[in-house]
Amino acid sequence: MTVEVRHLTGGYGNQPVIHDIDFTLKAGEIVGLIGLNGAGKSTTIKNMLGLLQPMKGDIAIDGITLSEAPYDYRQKISYIPESPVLYDELTLEEHIDMTAMAYGLTKEEAMTRSEPMLKIFRLEDKLKQFPQNFSKGMKQKVMIICAFISQPELHIIDEPFLGLDPLGIQSMLDLMVQARQAGRTVLMSTHILATAEKYCDYFLIMHQGHLVAKGTIHDLQTELNMPGESLDAIYIKLTQGDQHV
Repeated sequence: MTVEVRHLTGGYGNQPVIHDIDFTLKAGEIVGLIGLNGAGKSTTIKNMLGLLQPMKGDIAIDGITLSEAPYDYRQKISYIPESPVLYDELTLEEHIDMTAMAYGLTKEEAMTRSEPMLKIFRLEDKLKQFPQNFSKGMKQKVMIICAFISQPELHIIDEPFLGLDPLGIQSMLDLMVQARQAGRTVLMSTHILATAEKYCDYFLIMHQGHLVAKGTIHDLQTELNMPGESLDAIYIKLTQGDQHV
């Protein structure tokens, strides 16, 4: 599986927010999308999801674009937004059933896949309950379960740790590692750089709508002549000035 984002320019109305973004995601990687608020991370993600129409450029997963084959393209992606979005009138179990239908799974397959996650997140006794009665952290866990049930080729996760307790954060990280081991790809937008450095194989660093650096931690250390430096130090150097690598 390969995700190709080529010369992507996009934004809102006629106002571009991101400019000429160019990167490739490979199978079996956790990729950190790093940047300040307003750097263009969410705009990039929205273009990849098809929630925004690119002004210029192309996005393809295994050579498939959203415009050519929208159903096939969307089935290759799961998305966990920064704030959970659930249906008040559906129970937790019905959210799982709906996810199964969207990705062509049987109800049995979906429940089998969800059972370990329900146990980890301590939601196994909440299947008949409505998420409107859940805390934000519990709602986020429902989003995580639904996203990982589908086992798509690409998981896109926007600030996954907001609202989660420490056990929830570690469980989320464990699911990402399992996805990588299974040959799937995770694109994770996060501000928690120490966690990103520990878990991500590759980094995309955005600043003021531009992709200012990309590569492994070793690539970035070499390119910036910062041997042994942390992702925090690299990020600060890249974003304090307006230089583009």
